[in-house]
Amino acid sequence: MLFMIIEKFKQGKAPDVYRRFREKGRMAPEGLLYHSSWVDLEFQRCFQVMEAESEEKVHAWTAKWEDLVDFEIIPVRTSAEASAAIAPQLG
Repeated sequence: MLFMIIEKFKQGKAPDVYRRFREKGRMAPEGLLYHSSWVDLEFQRCFQVMEAESEEKVHAWTAKWEDLVDFEIIPVRTSAEASAAIAPQLG
């Protein structure tokens, strides 16, 4: 399952996020795969695509960052998967 993770850096904490990442890495549990990420120009939000068998893996990872970041976790699918899923409704 794919997840769009929207990270909202707590006020003034972006340097701390990057410092921890530099020192400890992503700290993702086994079975949580990182695909890609983008950071806004003001260092307020990061948008990540990650993959895991369950959302519990995502929560195990976010627990290690909650002192610096607020998270929104959104299960998503690829455009190809969405197209296939909606095809029967198109007539």
